[in-house]
Amino acid sequence: MKTLRLKPGKERSLQRRHPWIFESAIARGGADSGETVRVESHDGAFLAWAAFSPVSKIRARAWSFVETQRIDAAFLASVCARAVAARALFDLQSDGVRLIHGEADGLPGLIVDRYGDTLVAQFLSAGVERWKAAIADALLAATGLHKLYERSDASGREREGLKPVTGWLRGEGATEITIREHGWKLSLDIATGHKTGFYLDQRDSRQRFAELAQHRRFRRVLNCFCYTGGFTVAALAGLRAADAVEGAELVSVDSSQPALERARAHLALNGFGGEGSGLKTEFLDANVNTVLREFIEQGRTFDAIVLDPPKFAPTAAHAERAARAYKDINRLALKLLEPGGVLLTFSCSGGISADLFHKIVASAGIDAQVDGYISERLGAAPDHPMTIEFPEGEYLKGLVVVKKLA
Repeated sequence: MKTLRLKPGKERSLQRRHPWIFESAIARGGADSGETVRVESHDGAFLAWAAFSPVSKIRARAWSFVETQRIDAAFLASVCARAVAARALFDLQSDGVRLIHGEADGLPGLIVDRYGDTLVAQFLSAGVERWKAAIADALLAATGLHKLYERSDASGREREGLKPVTGWLRGEGATEITIREHGWKLSLDIATGHKTGFYLDQRDSRQRFAELAQHRRFRRVLNCFCYTGGFTVAALAGLRAADAVEGAELVSVDSSQPALERARAHLALNGFGGEGSGLKTEFLDANVNTVLREFIEQGRTFDAIVLDPPKFAPTAAHAERAARAYKDINRLALKLLEPGGVLLTFSCSGGISADLFHKIVASAGIDAQVDGYISERLGAAPDHPMTIEFPEGEYLKGLVVVKKLA
């Protein structure tokens, strides 16, 4: 077994069971891509078994902190089975579920989502790439399913020295799938959709938006970076529950025409719109910043706005530039809110902490000369867990801001 020996003082994070070993922490040792290595402190004490990555700044990712543990197919099968079983602990109102959430489930670099009877996996680290076949078998055994599609085309693979790979890994079938979420339906294409096909992490935030729409009976809703319109559907579901769809106006903005076409289709799929409904909808293929500025110039206002932008800061190194981008869109959105209006604003950037995001939104409010209540904090649905040992798992941060009455 090959060994990594750490520099003095670099063992502390592993002793706290944090799974990452950075290149700068290693005194000597190496291995082939994805090969299991024994990680030792500077004085030779055992710390972890880890998967080695020759090119990544995260030079190794821990599989286990138990010295007697053997890293083999049986180990991986047990970890997969435990992660799948853990999802039964949560009340997940959907048949679209995150089954494996990387480091949080003890499988660094592995993402697995279930959409109905189909699994979609992203193998994003050298370790899970090396064990891909065994992991695929373990996933199907743990779920009783027969179809597994690979979407290993995220940028993270580049940093591990891996090329993008997509296609059926086990079985075959249609890539177009419809899932249920709470009281509505959403469709996706696992071959072309973002991530594994859809943003399951916002499931509970969409439901919360539906509840707010039902309680507040929003008349004018703006959904920015709407992708395929999940928050738009949620707003309409809430308004339908309040018998308040007639006369409502909903504007959905994204820079992807295919995403907007699916968003339109989602309204029909859920029975919204049509003649006599009184519902007014706009789907704008445009830059969000440009649209927000145009709406301010036009004097338009909204009762509710959703800002769910893409990842502006993948790492802390990008935080300063990303902070300016987050501040700008939040400043413009706060200007467009009616007094008493509701802003749901999110950051999915790992390089932006919850505390920093709060400060960014506060600064945006000061520049907009708008004050508001932070009535709630939102995060990823519970099938996207953050563990005690791995705080980096808290990538999605959300605030519900209620603009103070004039």
